[in-house]
Amino acid sequence: MKNTLKLVLFVVGLSALASLNSCTKQLNLKPKYGFNSEAVYKDPKNYIHVLAKLYAGLATTGNQGPAGSPDIASTDEGFSEYVRALYNLQVLPTDEAVCGWSDIGIPDLCKSTWSAENTFVKMMYNRIFFQIALCNEFVRETTDAKMDERDFSDADKAMIRTFRAEARFLRALSYSHAMDLFGNVPFVDETDLVGAFMPERITRANLFSYVESELKAVENELLPSTSVPYGRASSSAAQFLLARIYLNAEVYTGTQRYQDCATYCSKVITEGGFSLDDKYTDLFRTDNNTSPEIIFPVVFDALYTQSYGGTTFLTCASIGGSMVAADYGVSGGWAGLRAPQQLVDKYADSISDGRYQFYKDGQVKEITTLSTFTDGYALPKYQNVSSTGQVGSNNGTSGQCDTDFPMFRLADVYLMYAECAERGFGSKATGLSYLQLLKDRAYGSNTSTLADYDLQYIIDERARELHWECTRRTDLIRFDLFSGSTYLWAFKGGDDAAGTAIAPYLELYPIPNADLVLNTNLIQNPGY
Repeated sequence: MKNTLKLVLFVVGLSALASLNSCTKQLNLKPKYGFNSEAVYKDPKNYIHVLAKLYAGLATTGNQGPAGSPDIASTDEGFSEYVRALYNLQVLPTDEAVCGWSDIGIPDLCKSTWSAENTFVKMMYNRIFFQIALCNEFVRETTDAKMDERDFSDADKAMIRTFRAEARFLRALSYSHAMDLFGNVPFVDETDLVGAFMPERITRANLFSYVESELKAVENELLPSTSVPYGRASSSAAQFLLARIYLNAEVYTGTQRYQDCATYCSKVITEGGFSLDDKYTDLFRTDNNTSPEIIFPVVFDALYTQSYGGTTFLTCASIGGSMVAADYGVSGGWAGLRAPQQLVDKYADSISDGRYQFYKDGQVKEITTLSTFTDGYALPKYQNVSSTGQVGSNNGTSGQCDTDFPMFRLADVYLMYAECAERGFGSKATGLSYLQLLKDRAYGSNTSTLADYDLQYIIDERARELHWECTRRTDLIRFDLFSGSTYLWAFKGGDDAAGTAIAPYLELYPIPNADLVLNTNLIQNPGY
């Protein structure tokens, strides 16, 4: 189905990597292969398979799948999958979702009462630095000097240089998540000797500079979007990530970079060859690998990349109550995720707006009890059926899904540019035209002309367009709406269903205590 990345389950004898609990161990980890690493790297044909493990790190939790032989130790292996962990930290503490499960740590995310011992905070932190360790090893083994030692041909060297640029992109992606979620974190790159020292702490501003420099370095080394194999990073992916970090630069560094964001948005738009999908819902179906809009996906395949995270989690966890699981291409629902009324109310038109996908039968809009699935509208945004209604390849008891997760897509670029223009950087008329394209897609023949827009429209439109795509916490922080009492949503700040103010320190997650004990170079974030 997605042949270019089916390799991720066939990773040339790569054995399950060590179960880890601390970033000190993760950052100083040398990946273990089924045989000596030199035997892997001496053959240029093996490099694509090792690269596949780097991409698989965003989708799978180990080499067996969906459970068993995990990369990271956990009471539930599914907790540690990259997209699921990112969703938990970026969406559950906001106005986009609540979860009714009682797993230790989930209610705390919904109520903004997490601590440095929160299981899901630790899972995201561990997954980020595990992924960085994998990327560091690959980058370390793919220098020109290493390839010269191995007497590779010029053609093989050129191929491997592209792979190396992809690994650097993936590392920058994970470091960007570390910067956004945790701030000042441990830092190691490919130049550091494995296991030789405790990683130094890098400041958030300096990490921003590092991520920026890495993305600029690989921007022109990555394949263009018109020729890159599906599921792999293109030059447009690097440009998108640069735009995203520039959009939030004032949060990360204290200095705004909106002009740079607008510049890189324009690069993606003019150079990438992307266009909006005709139908919004098709972006979240099993055949979204054909979408002209998705810039960088995390690839999921129900037969080859099984995990209880990613779109399997997003599909199954949003099914409950009177919903029929088979209608969404799976065998059963997990009855967890619902949408708070604040998200529902962002839609002025529940009939014409094609992004209004809430399931209301038997559900009440107001959430008064987190654990009751029928409190709050269900939101089956992700489904294991194709755009034509064909069920995915594996809808058995494991409920695995074929739908890819759209990590970056064109609609977000349009929204980023429009926001920069409203803030005084870029053309307001151009921004208005991009927003009109989104409105036309959402409303179809029922659309009307958007005469103007402001920042309030932008933050609300980002919710309407990008909900459950792991951007909301970052967006609310940028708009000064996450902490404080200016904007409240269900269960923000505690047990009050109406929500209450939260302290600014919660705009960063804590460094897990285990790492603070093991690495004395680290300092806990304020407030924890």
